[in-house]
Amino acid sequence: MDITELILDDHHEQRRLFAILEQIDPSEKQVLSAIWARLGRFLELHAQAEEEIFYPELLRVGVAARRTAGVEEETLDAIHDHNEIRDAVAEVARHPVGSREWFAAVAAANLANSDHMAEEEREGLTDFRRLASLSRRHRLAVDFAAYQARNYTGVESIDKDPETYVRQAEAAVQDTAVQDAADGAVRTAPDTDVAPTPDGSLRIGAMKNPDPAQ
Repeated sequence: MDITELILDDHHEQRRLFAILEQIDPSEKQVLSAIWARLGRFLELHAQAEEEIFYPELLRVGVAARRTAGVEEETLDAIHDHNEIRDAVAEVARHPVGSREWFAAVAAANLANSDHMAEEEREGLTDFRRLASLSRRHRLAVDFAAYQARNYTGVESIDKDPETYVRQAEAAVQDTAVQDAADGAVRTAPDTDVAPTPDGSLRIGAMKNPDPAQ
């Protein structure tokens, strides 16, 4: 079992449910409502599970492998995407089920989610497979599956500030990054990205607005 495979399985199911909605007649409002209720909760739960389980670990292995800037940027993008997906789910609820506006809102949610999945599959999941050991990926898969099982009825939908999320995750990373590298949990990569500074900051601001004088 591998957390990257569980995330890909979720992506496949999300695509399948969106495709089902596209093929149901607008007059079948109860069916549309039931399927969307399942899909909307699923999108929010998937995003929350990634934020609780996957992205802190992506930052952890990236720091240990001296790939800080890359994984930090991927995480910032992902949290921003998750906010857009949560907002899109909320927008669907503002329209009568089966109406033209409702289908337009569902399509917007599909687009936001599709863009996020494509980027995540191309970047975050690929990097994690390269940097994290199979045993680590298995352990996280167990945690990910358990989190979703415990929260199958849904989670509270709350947007997160991407930079605050990353800073908090980085603070937790600093205490264990050196040990992770030492015990072989990650494979190191060339020192080409931003490394942690002595105060524990990963220099989000410096990455976005580099100042040669600093």
